[in-house]
Amino acid sequence: MKYSGIGGQAVMEGVMMQNKDTYAVAVRKPDHEIDVKVSKRKNSKTLDAVRKIPILRGVVSFVDSLYLGMSTLMYSASFFEDEDDEGTLASKKKEEELTAEEKKKRAAKEKKQENAMLGGTVVLSIVIALALFFALPYFLSGFFKKVISSQMLIAFIEGVIRLAIFLGYIAIISLTPDIKRTFMYHGSEHKCINCIEHGLPLTVENVRKSSKHHKRCGTSFLLIVMLISILFFMFIRVDSKPLQLLLRLVLIPVIAGVSYEFIRLAGRYDNPVVNMLSVPGLLMQRMTTKEPDDEMIEVGIASVEAVFDWKKWQEENNVCAH
Repeated sequence: MKYSGIGGQAVMEGVMMQNKDTYAVAVRKPDHEIDVKVSKRKNSKTLDAVRKIPILRGVVSFVDSLYLGMSTLMYSASFFEDEDDEGTLASKKKEEELTAEEKKKRAAKEKKQENAMLGGTVVLSIVIALALFFALPYFLSGFFKKVISSQMLIAFIEGVIRLAIFLGYIAIISLTPDIKRTFMYHGSEHKCINCIEHGLPLTVENVRKSSKHHKRCGTSFLLIVMLISILFFMFIRVDSKPLQLLLRLVLIPVIAGVSYEFIRLAGRYDNPVVNMLSVPGLLMQRMTTKEPDDEMIEVGIASVEAVFDWKKWQEENNVCAH
């Protein structure tokens, strides 16, 4: 049993760790201090019930993770926004003049605006992803229909194009300094989880020598989505082009749900079959995880300890160092 129950992701100069409905964002601020914000999500009984249903829970988890990821990314970025000093001082002075009721209304308004912006960002992100990774490969694969009659082979070529676009996109963004550092924090996140799951005390030294790859990684999830979509679109086909495109959109939640179940299975079990099927995702992580420095590891440790009693978990699961 190596499933710790925690998951996370890298954010700008920090790490977000989640344990059930509690999540923490640890950020290394410009003054080198670590800021840790712990929050708790509000869940409805309906969502709690859906999260117990295979496939459907994957769809809910994907959308929820996207929304949570955006919010934590915006929070971490807030520490590095360039502000005009005079404008900031004027704003603080005006805020001091407000009454308690006015401050409350202002905070509620800002929260509403933030939620609206988050919702819009999530929707825009989904639309761009669908256009780039599903619609574009579908139309590009159409050029091969002039020389290839097999619809199954065309669907396979479409999947290869989709995968190539995805890998190319990751390769390009990884060249930017900010993304490089984000990938280093991604490595810190994985190393912290691996350190705990292998029964080692959560120290900088132990985290440093732990692996930066993990089978439950979101990168592996996205790659599995790409690979499973190839199989779905090869065997589930219709003749009409508009219906073909519609079918791809309709099947995305199902593909995401199936992919989630695989990642969940890979995180819970350690056997030759699961390990073999996890290889593509682990190879992909060579692009999206980098070795962190000690300061980044400290941030990762802070985010874990804010939401997870790793010592208690190791004792309850009798996890020993190996």
